[in-house]
Amino acid sequence: MPNVLIRDLDPGVHSVLAARARERGQSLQQYLSAELARLAARPPLSEFLSARAGQPEATALTPETIVAAVHEGRAGR
Repeated sequence: MPNVLIRDLDPGVHSVLAARARERGQSLQQYLSAELARLAARPPLSEFLSARAGQPEATALTPETIVAAVHEGRAGR
């Protein structure tokens, strides 16, 4: 299995990531491996947008409709 080495990581960033791993009961390696897999599973923005090009709902998005959807989602909690 491939390895990844990150040099010159800010100590503060390392501390935050290590704390998040502990909160989940994981080692830092387990936590980072899961986060990297989650990140890799997301399509890049350009791919996401091109897949939705030409769809009517994609062009109907306005700041107002987005805010309304957020409020609707929060009200459903």
